[in-house]
Amino acid sequence: MDSLTLDQIQIFLAIVDEGSFSRAAKRLNRAQSAVTYGIQKLEAQFDLPLFDRAAYRPQLTEAGRTLLVRARRIAEEAGAFRDTARSLASGLEAELTIVLDAMFPVPLVVPALQAFTARFPTVPPRIYVDSLGAATELVLNGTGMIGLLPMMFTDMALLRRFPLTTIELVPVVAAGHPLAAIAGMIATTDLHAHVQLVLTDRSTATAGRDFGVLSGRTWRIADLGAKQAMLLAGLGWGNMPAHMIAEDVKRGRLIVIKPAEWHPENARVVMSGAYLADRTLGPAGTWMVQHLAAGSTGAS
Repeated sequence: MDSLTLDQIQIFLAIVDEGSFSRAAKRLNRAQSAVTYGIQKLEAQFDLPLFDRAAYRPQLTEAGRTLLVRARRIAEEAGAFRDTARSLASGLEAELTIVLDAMFPVPLVVPALQAFTARFPTVPPRIYVDSLGAATELVLNGTGMIGLLPMMFTDMALLRRFPLTTIELVPVVAAGHPLAAIAGMIATTDLHAHVQLVLTDRSTATAGRDFGVLSGRTWRIADLGAKQAMLLAGLGWGNMPAHMIAEDVKRGRLIVIKPAEWHPENARVVMSGAYLADRTLGPAGTWMVQHLAAGSTGAS
């Protein structure tokens, strides 16, 4: 049996789409006899009629209708293969790897991703989400091309950066937690009697370093979503990005508390876009950096 060719698939689809052999020939810029021969050869190759020619216009047989779905898929994949190959040959990246810090507001990057997909349909984004130093390390070790990261580590000198937004951290506790009953300032001695839930990571960048830790008793949690769930369960108090717990605060599930040693000006985390200073970005990466930088949003 001869191999199936893309040309045969294109002839088959042209006849289906145009509704006649003559119009299919015109679309393919071929003689009608060539189109007729091509489809006859395909039918003979599999000993399977694809069209019923008894009517004025060719009608798909049951077998033809079944194979039509696969034929379209083959044509689409062939087109995607061609487009991707051309993109790679022109220097376009095979994919765009973006690292999001867990605190970064995802809605802020969605419009950029939508515009990116429309501009570079052959370049799929790969998104990593991690916390604190672990997110930064993914950019520093080259795993991530572009990072949306907190600017709080000494090795940031290795990165080119551009400001994006500022995250406000808020100390909260579940409505049923004992600390929620204290309306005014909470003394550090009172905080020491309760567990503080602290975001941590697996990186060396944060080894031995604490951010906003006031209690003597801490639980270390590497996932921000898990920390939020534990706060809601009343397992302790902790600092959370304001945008993540706004609905919980609004509905009374979480209560904002006022630790005496809490300084709001130190509870703002500047988020920046970043990429390795010695890394040359391709067309897609360059476009994304420029698009993000142009749409920086201020406070969140």
